[in-house]
Amino acid sequence: MELEHDEKLTKLDRILEEYAGRPGALIPVLHEAQKVYGYLPEEVQYHISQGLGVPLADVYGVVTFYALFTMTPRAEHNISVCMGTACYVKGAGHLVEKIGEDLGLKLGEISDDRRFGLEATRCIGACGMAPVLTVNEEVHGRLNAEQMGELLEKYKQVH
Repeated sequence: MELEHDEKLTKLDRILEEYAGRPGALIPVLHEAQKVYGYLPEEVQYHISQGLGVPLADVYGVVTFYALFTMTPRAEHNISVCMGTACYVKGAGHLVEKIGEDLGLKLGEISDDRRFGLEATRCIGACGMAPVLTVNEEVHGRLNAEQMGELLEKYKQVH
């Protein structure tokens, strides 16, 4: 279970060196590794396990416990539409429909080119800005379906 030596592995090794021997390093290392790889495949978890001297079962347990971590590839631009009560009542479903139409995606799907992903999420705590969605970690609120075309166009231009 070896990773191919490339630029990403070099970055991961630097992260492991930075956190080596520090108590509580596992979660920050996993977070940084996910930034590098976009997700945490088994090979990356194994490499982290070896690098930190932590049992692979512990690494896997943390990855599968916290919703922040994912073992499946994510999109370059991951769109998460809040479906909490306030957002739902104020039209989050219409946002999902419009995004789906514009990008040809259903909830839970990733575009073939892995540029866009669409998912629903629970309340993100921005009810005063309902309906709300995030693109990666950027929050967008007080949206309506007509505004989605402009917002999506912004992200289509970004690589």
